[in-house]
Amino acid sequence: MEDYGFSSDDEEEEEMDCYLSDQEEDAIEETVLHVLEDGSAEDCRWSQSSVITQESLLAAQKEDLRKVTDLLSLTEHHARTLLMHHRWDVQRIFELLDRKGRNRLFAEAGITIKENKRVVSGSITCQICFDEVGVEESSEMDCGHRFCNDCWTSHFSVKITEGLSRRIKCMAPKCPTICSDSVIRQLISSSNPNLAAKFDRSLLESYVDDNDAVKWCPSAPHCGNAVKVKGDVMCEVACSCGEEFCFGCGGEAHSPCSCAMWEMWARKCRDESETVNWITVNTKPCPKCRKAVEKNGGCNLVACICGQAFCWLCGGATGRDHTWSSITGHSCGRFNEDQKLKSEYAKRNLYRYVHYHNRYKAHTDSLKQESVLKEKIKEKIAVSESKEGSEIKDYSWVGSGLGRLFRSRRVLSYSYPFAYYMFGDELFKDEMTPKERELRKNLFEDQQQQLEFNVERLSGFLEKDFQDLPDNEVKAIMEHVVTLSSVVDGLCRQMYQCIENELLYPLRSTHSISPYKSKGLEKAAELAIRPDSSELTCQNSNSAPGTIVTSALGKRAAHLHEASSSSSSSEENNCSSHKKAKLVQQVGPNSSDMAAPLFDLNVPLT
Repeated sequence: MEDYGFSSDDEEEEEMDCYLSDQEEDAIEETVLHVLEDGSAEDCRWSQSSVITQESLLAAQKEDLRKVTDLLSLTEHHARTLLMHHRWDVQRIFELLDRKGRNRLFAEAGITIKENKRVVSGSITCQICFDEVGVEESSEMDCGHRFCNDCWTSHFSVKITEGLSRRIKCMAPKCPTICSDSVIRQLISSSNPNLAAKFDRSLLESYVDDNDAVKWCPSAPHCGNAVKVKGDVMCEVACSCGEEFCFGCGGEAHSPCSCAMWEMWARKCRDESETVNWITVNTKPCPKCRKAVEKNGGCNLVACICGQAFCWLCGGATGRDHTWSSITGHSCGRFNEDQKLKSEYAKRNLYRYVHYHNRYKAHTDSLKQESVLKEKIKEKIAVSESKEGSEIKDYSWVGSGLGRLFRSRRVLSYSYPFAYYMFGDELFKDEMTPKERELRKNLFEDQQQQLEFNVERLSGFLEKDFQDLPDNEVKAIMEHVVTLSSVVDGLCRQMYQCIENELLYPLRSTHSISPYKSKGLEKAAELAIRPDSSELTCQNSNSAPGTIVTSALGKRAAHLHEASSSSSSSEENNCSSHKKAKLVQQVGPNSSDMAAPLFDLNVPLT
């Protein structure tokens, strides 16, 4: 076993951090039991969203860059290359550093670090164009390959134009090294400033486009914001502009449908898939031109517009001589089982789709109509509060009931697309027996029916003109609204638990849904960027000059970093890097990494 320089004090402190006291264990156990008893599954799937505006996008990128530069003492270019390779997942880099080691981590990302660059003077022969140029007219990358600036510029221009500017590799054959951003910017700026601006913008927007924890807001027209999520990324979020969307697929908020279900449903409603089903059920193709022909009479001899006559029963081409009972020279008394089954299957699917789509559309239309209630209810509340002699002054229950109605109506409308695919043949045909399918279908539809019944009752009470009623009737309406709001909330939560635990969990296919939010989606606050965040780097008043105190790094990962930096290779180990500790790094006065700016993109988004 290798010695990474642990002291006995470090080991004792590490062991103490690994174990909880009896009081801490009891507190954690009590909290978990409390959550389970409440049945609030949404508390178990934690996520927090924040908005990244155009102004804070650069600062958000700089913050992640600084985390990596502080951890690995890298230049800005190398830190960005490493983050892009791992889709801007800083925690993932921390874990891989512990498991793979520094050298392997860099090699997989296309990073080459040369301790001492060779000094070249005079002239060189470019291995691309084979021209002899001076050293000052050539550029060398971290891998040591040097080519003339004209060839580099042409290479960079092609890659940027093709949209491949974020990870431009060296021109040398089979060289995986990523080219330096500063060299690319310097060469492109002198020949094509517009292309250089496109390159800078691409690097900036990579923080959103290549980041699994950040998504652009899909609002139209675009508000210019992006939303960042910490925790469970399978959730629904609300941008500060008011747009609500699914963070998993970027589409509209669609729970309890999974992303795959909603994409299939939206495509089915958008394209002509059901028109094709109708054509399959009600028409037959002409045997000559293959156009769809609809029968509009009782005779089984039909004629296409191309002039071809054919038999409606079997679809075979015939002549035009016929009687009501037969067609001359044609007999199709043989039963075609395949054609009959295909027609019946298409007809059943069409009727099934129409059933679910009609109910989905009905609840969606009701939701739109009930949205108009908001203004009417405000007027009713204003009249009621100004009514003389009334004992009721608090009408907040009306607003709470209306919000509950909107959220439950939305859940109810999206439950029909879910049921269409959950109990159909498109996704889970081979994962449930017919008996299991029927049992689960009945279980879900019973809950759906209860929710639908209570939602309609809640809607009916909220639509009453309570401003014209006496206090005793208003109090009765208030009791019904408060009770039904609680009942509907419980039924929605129960439906989500049924979907996750009883329907989706036993399946082999992975389908996840966003957790139920009883209070609805809260608008995400703007991301707070702290330039001197204590989580990243802080100055310690008790430290000597040049000392940087860094957190967000486990002790063993820090020791592994020191060990791997001093040796040419590092072995994999099982040390944990999840626990937070402090690492003191001595930075010399000539450290170019810490003295240089961490980020130099200043291209504003327009």
